[in-house]
Amino acid sequence: MIGGFNNRVAWIDLTTGAVEYRGIDEEDAKKYIGARGLGVKYVFDNGPQVDPLSPDNLLCVMNGPLTGTDVNMSGRLAVVTRSPLTGTIADSHMGGWTAAKLKWAGFDGLVFKGKADTPVYAYVEDGQVTLHDASDIWGKGIHETLATLRERHGEVCDGMAIGQAGENKVRFACWVNIDDRAAGRNGTGAVGGSKNLKAIIIKGDRANRPRPANKEADREARKRALAAIMAEENITSPKKGGLSLYGTNVLMNITESIGGLPTRNSQFTAFGAENSERISGEYVRENILISEPTCHACPVACKKEVEVTEGPYAVRMESVEYEPAWSLGANCGNDDITSVAYIIDLCNDYGMDPIEMGNVLSMYMEASERGYTNGDGKLEWGDRPEMVETVRKIARRDGVGDKLALGTAGAAAAFGCPELAMSVKGQAIPAYDPRGLKGMGIAYATSNRGACHLRAYTPAAELGVMPFGSLKVDPLAWKGKGELTKIFQDVHAVSDSLDLCKFSAFAEGMDEYTQQFNAVTGLNYSVEELLRCGERIYNLERYYNNLNGLREGSDYLPKRFTHEPSTMPGSMGHVCELDLMLEEYYAARGWENGVVPESKLQELGILQGAAA
Repeated sequence: MIGGFNNRVAWIDLTTGAVEYRGIDEEDAKKYIGARGLGVKYVFDNGPQVDPLSPDNLLCVMNGPLTGTDVNMSGRLAVVTRSPLTGTIADSHMGGWTAAKLKWAGFDGLVFKGKADTPVYAYVEDGQVTLHDASDIWGKGIHETLATLRERHGEVCDGMAIGQAGENKVRFACWVNIDDRAAGRNGTGAVGGSKNLKAIIIKGDRANRPRPANKEADREARKRALAAIMAEENITSPKKGGLSLYGTNVLMNITESIGGLPTRNSQFTAFGAENSERISGEYVRENILISEPTCHACPVACKKEVEVTEGPYAVRMESVEYEPAWSLGANCGNDDITSVAYIIDLCNDYGMDPIEMGNVLSMYMEASERGYTNGDGKLEWGDRPEMVETVRKIARRDGVGDKLALGTAGAAAAFGCPELAMSVKGQAIPAYDPRGLKGMGIAYATSNRGACHLRAYTPAAELGVMPFGSLKVDPLAWKGKGELTKIFQDVHAVSDSLDLCKFSAFAEGMDEYTQQFNAVTGLNYSVEELLRCGERIYNLERYYNNLNGLREGSDYLPKRFTHEPSTMPGSMGHVCELDLMLEEYYAARGWENGVVPESKLQELGILQGAAA
């Protein structure tokens, strides 16, 4: 088998309790790499038009060929399924140590199908998976669930779980692990809840980590990649670069300054310098930071554990990331970092995506302001106590929480104001306004999993944080962004399949990825061949979505971004010229108005019997 793989995937039928152990098809591994790519292939092969919350849907927990190795930033896994929030293909990734432990326990992945009669959790150790009764932890939050299971199986265990939101099938419920790292987007936790699968507990020994096929090449490849990560010119530089010092929230003040920070449900493109400063990474470091833990094999340490010791929002949690700080802060008109930290921790314990949550709340706030919520109460801008209570209602699906649990788009439609949902394909936007960062506009529109910054992180170029300052483009220019987005999407499909942290791309490029991939696997791919795998994965995802009815016209943005000019400095007067960028993007992709033609599927070897 190719190096880096255990050649072992557990296929678990939750209906019968049977577990089958299968190897990995070598040709699939060569074409789809691992993690995201192989998970997508499994979901695709399971067939389209599967109800996401039915027993027939697959829930794949996958790691990549580099996961759990000595390669830097190799501590991630992908949860792949069909999304109950968007109906699209879904892959959502988590950091921490869970992925490495899964590899060390002897697995490349766990694939769940069916539905257990009563709540269960999976225990993984020494190449075996067993199912156990979870009735005593059903209804518990994630923190209590994982603490209970660690007491039961030993402190050396790692694991991931769903909370009450997943059990109640909140459409944006997620999986969260022991380190409060989440597979946050697309509602993968609701899929777990629909299967009565409460948790996955893993015992793995580092002594079982994969050894590279070529030890000398591996040493040299890791040395080169680490030098890039450590370089002071790069944002990743440990204890020097902005990502290491302030975490992902280093971006709050930067995005504010260019008029690219969506505020009050994206009615504005800036929150005000003083307001954004109070929810920034710099403010967190100076006022509430207590620890800087790290994930497997990562020298950057972007996680920022914080503690609020007094007041109504007293909490110790990890960590105040940029996206939820924005969504629960600026987007809700809230400049209080303590309440932001408290609500993020609530989301972590209930198991809900805080990005979608902040959008749900801000949409509810604007709908309240405009008089759309008669009979469903109201929520005022920046009303922190009521924000907390609404989060609890959503997790319990209590009162208005039952509507809001549908997600931003679903809830806005239920209120009769779909135009107030800042969503694409059913998933709400993250923390970048397409009027101030136009690459994000085309990236949101063409993302295969709904609005997302991590399919194509164009701000790396638009904000100038590419490796060694190698690429800087004007955030307000539209020309070239379609082609740029296509390249980013293919590169990130590669890194998500290896599975390396997305932040590695702030220091490394395809050269470093290819060298490390070849050294570990023993293959001899060129940069172009590995990038071709990324293109194949992205096209397979799009083909799956096409088969599920997302065809012509499914790549769009809310009209607020295309028809309402920014009124804030930095992006004043700008809208997002999506149509022009789409034309450029489709030409680069070889697609026909969002649909993958048969010729492209044959060219990439996706159709059976076609050459790669």
